Amino acid sequence: MMDKYDIIYIGSGNAAWQGARFLSDAGWKVLIIEEGLYGGACANYGCNSKILLDGPYELSSAIKRFEGIGKKGDFSVDWPSLMKYKRKRIANLPKFLEGKFKEYNLDVADGKGVIVDKHHVQVGDDIYYGDRIVIATGLKPYIPDIPGKEYIHDSTDFLDIDELPDRTIIFGAGFVSIEFASILEEAGKEVDILVRSDRVLRHFYQPYVENIVRKLENSNVNFHYFEEPAEVSRDKDQFIVKTKNGLTLMGDYVLGAQGRIANVEDIGLDKVGLEYADSGIPVDGHLKTSVDNIYAVGDVADTKQPKLVTVAIHQSKYLAKYLLGKTTEDITYPVVPAVVFTLPRIATVGVTASYALKHPEKYEVHRIEYGRSYSIELKNEDTAECTVVTDKDKNILGAEIYSSEAENLVNLFTFIIFKKITLEELDYMIYAFPSSSSVALYKLHNIHYNIGYRKE
Repeated sequence: MMDKYDIIYIGSGNAAWQGARFLSDAGWKVLIIEEGLYGGACANYGCNSKILLDGPYELSSAIKRFEGIGKKGDFSVDWPSLMKYKRKRIANLPKFLEGKFKEYNLDVADGKGVIVDKHHVQVGDDIYYGDRIVIATGLKPYIPDIPGKEYIHDSTDFLDIDELPDRTIIFGAGFVSIEFASILEEAGKEVDILVRSDRVLRHFYQPYVENIVRKLENSNVNFHYFEEPAEVSRDKDQFIVKTKNGLTLMGDYVLGAQGRIANVEDIGLDKVGLEYADSGIPVDGHLKTSVDNIYAVGDVADTKQPKLVTVAIHQSKYLAKYLLGKTTEDITYPVVPAVVFTLPRIATVGVTASYALKHPEKYEVHRIEYGRSYSIELKNEDTAECTVVTDKDKNILGAEIYSSEAENLVNLFTFIIFKKITLEELDYMIYAFPSSSSVALYKLHNIHYNIGYRKE
């Protein structure tokens, strides 16, 4: 007898279970299908692994700021022991999530979910019926189809590598590339980065990106602009990369980091006439695909929103609310902060400074170099700064941040922007001092009183 469900999720990441638990709580019979590890990419192959491995290098970078003013001796990261710890911690996550799925009364089928028709999904020899189907399969790394592509590693490989390579060749200049390059540079390794255009981290504020590029270039990272890989070959323990423009590079590890594409291969989308592209599956304002009872959420949905786990969670909870009849409105999004975990970090939220500078009739852009004024309070980080976007009434609409504490400070600006907290209200508040948030906020009074700030 065929098992019947109110809803079937293909994929077990945050885009699936965060909303599925609410449907189950409302009495829906829910099935989650997973061919890999419970929790998907972020839990097992991405966010959690990256930040765990990044931690000691963040500390190493901070220690260097005290060179000559208290630092004594050397600090180095033992990658093998760090990797051993990472594997132990990450290995526990699928088991933890398995327990949560049971707690939430979510059924699970292990294996690849393939859509047979608009109501049936096959997993191995079993076929399940679902009134609704939700595709939550995420993205997968893009690997260029070039000779020698079998030698190209992806981010999952790098985050589980036994030893850091001495010389790495990276394709691409986005999140993955520059975050990994920052770790390798801090570890004293050499890196070559092939940049398809003339811009690194193109979605982030370029003056701050240029700071990071300069820092990396002053160490042992080489950027090669307007270069794309054409061929990879192997000579004993070395790999040779040739580019379309004729550049030849040698290294002992090749990493593909040219972005990610929708993970929809061989899951039966063609059988139901469902449209898709590398950018994902088109959906409407209710996250519904071109097939009326099939939805797509998270990174696999082409919503033009940033491909972030936080956005996936937002979509998953919205879909549950919509399906339960608690809203009929299209999905809306608050301001979405994003961080690139370089050393130091770069963060952005709201109206970008680049956009604001192109529209001076609507916006003002204020540069606040709070690190120079408060370097003691910021543990000698004198380069820390933020660029704040306001309207003509001095309401904060956006922020760009360059700081080792950017991932925390951007959340504060997200709250300020979302709740429309005025500069006058911020100026009236009292903050815990010293702290990175307090010194940045105290400097905002310069905008309020129109003194001491630098407009871009």
